[in-house]
Amino acid sequence: VQLQASGGGLVQAGGSLRLSCAASGRTVSGSAMGWFRQAPGKEREFVAAISWGGSRTAYADLKGRFTISRDNAKNTMYLQMNSLKPEDTAVYYCAAGYRGLGLHQYEYNYWGQGTQVTVSS
Repeated sequence: VQLQASGGGLVQAGGSLRLSCAASGRTVSGSAMGWFRQAPGKEREFVAAISWGGSRTAYADLKGRFTISRDNAKNTMYLQMNSLKPEDTAVYYCAAGYRGLGLHQYEYNYWGQGTQVTVSS
């Protein structure tokens, strides 16, 4: 399975971005998928996760600013990010795994290469 994250960029505080994660190669059928992020000098942290069918989601404490979704027909997962803040600046990684709605990196088998999100103040 190859995961390709895209959609990052430079945005002003208060703006929005939508990240995408496209899966190719072997299908990610049945997998949960998630987003993590890593800011400079910090450890990678959990952002959001979604179950295979999309009925269950989990979020870090983001005050409802982010929304995770997926379109299994397109093998693609999304992260809609609104009201962005400078502290959201990080490389965002997508991941897929078969251990349920994982909140931890070790629960994911496949990782994308990351996409940079920079929020200016």
